[in-house]
Amino acid sequence: MPREFLLVDAHNVLFSRPDLAALHRRTPAAARERLIRILERHQDATGLRVVAVFDGGTKSRPASELSGEAGIQVIHPKSGQSADAIIEQLVIKYAGVHRLTVVTGDNLVRTASAAAGASTMDPDALFDEIAHSNNDLNATLERLRRRR
Repeated sequence: MPREFLLVDAHNVLFSRPDLAALHRRTPAAARERLIRILERHQDATGLRVVAVFDGGTKSRPASELSGEAGIQVIHPKSGQSADAIIEQLVIKYAGVHRLTVVTGDNLVRTASAAAGASTMDPDALFDEIAHSNNDLNATLERLRRRR
């Protein structure tokens, strides 16, 4: 059975949000962590598997890691590679097997992803979905609290 994945062009999404972009200017690691936490909550609320691909890989950082126990997958391309290239490779490899949605504001990445068989979404649509999933999750948690 195909699984549903959300492939996130992480820096593109991060810079699409004024609050995250401002935080990134002050403390890049904190901005990346905040985005990861937002995406983890969305994964928890929706059941989608989220893969965040960041630009700016280094030799010291692992190429792929989980953000925490059962967290999202975080990919840092090797130095000299771009997140766009990694996303394109993932889409080409997995679009025929799984349902993929690529989140980016980059028209070239969006076009290449759609041509390879993935759905696409812009960052604003993602944050609309995140707001909706957060509302659903909060309502569910409130119902569970009232049962006690």
